[in-house]
Amino acid sequence: MPRANSKCKCLHCNQLFEPDYRNRGRQVFCDKPDCRRASTQASQRRWLAKPENRDYFRGPQNADRVRAWRQAHPGYARSQRPATPPLQETCSAQAPPVEQVAPTRPLAPLQDLCQAQEPLLVGLISSFIDSALQEDIAGHLRRLIARGREILGQHAPEVPDSS
Repeated sequence: MPRANSKCKCLHCNQLFEPDYRNRGRQVFCDKPDCRRASTQASQRRWLAKPENRDYFRGPQNADRVRAWRQAHPGYARSQRPATPPLQETCSAQAPPVEQVAPTRPLAPLQDLCQAQEPLLVGLISSFIDSALQEDIAGHLRRLIARGREILGQHAPEVPDSS
């Protein structure tokens, strides 16, 4: 009787492996995918080599049985499973309603624009543009606000030039 921790040599890759404890006496292939395929092929070769299995599912009786089954089940091999529904619904092609928003006030000066924003927003923009200068952040904020208004269909308030 083999020892509990004995190793075997795989017949395919010739490397040592520890067989499963339930099949210790019979397992001769390791669990690598290539070795499993070799094991299956060897098993099929052994099965076909037996004289009683050589004509298994061959001959006129089996051919008639298969023909009768196919006639009773037409289109079985060609049937397709219905396509699975998508995980997401498709977006509707509707444009958002355009609302005219009256400008509340002109754009704030640079200092007021940075102080009026949430610290989180200022920190995010600062990290995105890799600059902590207020004028850089304010310029970027203005572009983001203008783009947001453009997306939402809002018109930017008219700002008189201060120069």
